[in-house]
Amino acid sequence: MARRSKTPETPPVPDPEPARKPRRFWLYAPFVLLLVGVALWTTLWFQVRGQAATRMDAAADQLRAAGYEVSWKDRVLGGYPFRLDVVLTQARVRDPSGWAVAVPKLEGEAFLYSLGHWIMAAPEGLTVTRPVGGAVEVRGELLRASLGDLGKRPPSFSFEGRKLTFAPGAGAQPFGLSSADKVELHLRPGPDDQGAVMFKLDNGKAQLSGLFARLAGDKPVSIVWDSVLTKISGFKGQTWPAAVRAWSNGGGLIQVRQAGVTAGDALIGSQSGQLGVGYDGRLVGSMDVTLRQAPQALAAMAANGSIPPETALAAAAVAVAREDGASTARATLTFEAGRTTLGPVAIGPSPRIY
Repeated sequence: MARRSKTPETPPVPDPEPARKPRRFWLYAPFVLLLVGVALWTTLWFQVRGQAATRMDAAADQLRAAGYEVSWKDRVLGGYPFRLDVVLTQARVRDPSGWAVAVPKLEGEAFLYSLGHWIMAAPEGLTVTRPVGGAVEVRGELLRASLGDLGKRPPSFSFEGRKLTFAPGAGAQPFGLSSADKVELHLRPGPDDQGAVMFKLDNGKAQLSGLFARLAGDKPVSIVWDSVLTKISGFKGQTWPAAVRAWSNGGGLIQVRQAGVTAGDALIGSQSGQLGVGYDGRLVGSMDVTLRQAPQALAAMAANGSIPPETALAAAAVAVAREDGASTARATLTFEAGRTTLGPVAIGPSPRIY
């Protein structure tokens, strides 16, 4: 009987090791980093917010020490996380000469990465108080401004108003305009210690009385002024007169690039001129001007009492003698010794700057 061979036994298979639990670090790490970043950014934002409030208070104290009146009722700082917003209610600034601006609500905004550039708006309008004449309430579809390049002189500043109305306050004297489609003011720093000033008013409506109304009638009034100021770094002082005197004594001049006033059919315009400020605070220098409908404008000035009738007649004769076929005359407007002369005829005092 044959012997059966033994079947070799299969060795036991070891049990597999239990799978390791997955590490969750890389799952949570992005969220942890995000939370840390948010915490750091929040801390930075609150630090900037606190510094902004401190600087505003310091600037207000400096202005008060210089004789200005600066106040506001409430101040709210917000804009987290990427902006810094400042909202002032019942803000008011008044300089020592009597000019003042009051804003019911002033809104300012700057991005946190560009705190040197601010955008401002006055959605409820503003009130300008004149030293002589009283308050003028200004309302409009848009009242906004921007401010930048704070380390330069002058800083970059722009103001724009659209669909504006001007109304004298209670007991105030009339204002020359009742409305305007657009008003712009721009200041820009330039090379070689220069600063540019540009002002523009489009389609203004004159009040029912006054020189503008006599010249314009029912037609619009427009104004443009474009000039460069030299030696602008010398424009320093605690008050407007002190700053102008320091600038003038340092050799500062106004180089006129374009200037003009259109009132109805009457026009006075200039493409060149050089002006300064005399020791008495009045304008000095000369401008080459273009006059349209000059006799009518001078007659209106005489009727308004701005110049004597005999002076108006003499100046009108000069303008007529220099007119071309389009009723346009060219002459030199000179400011000297406190007087303004058109050609050889003195037509009134030189404009006072301070």
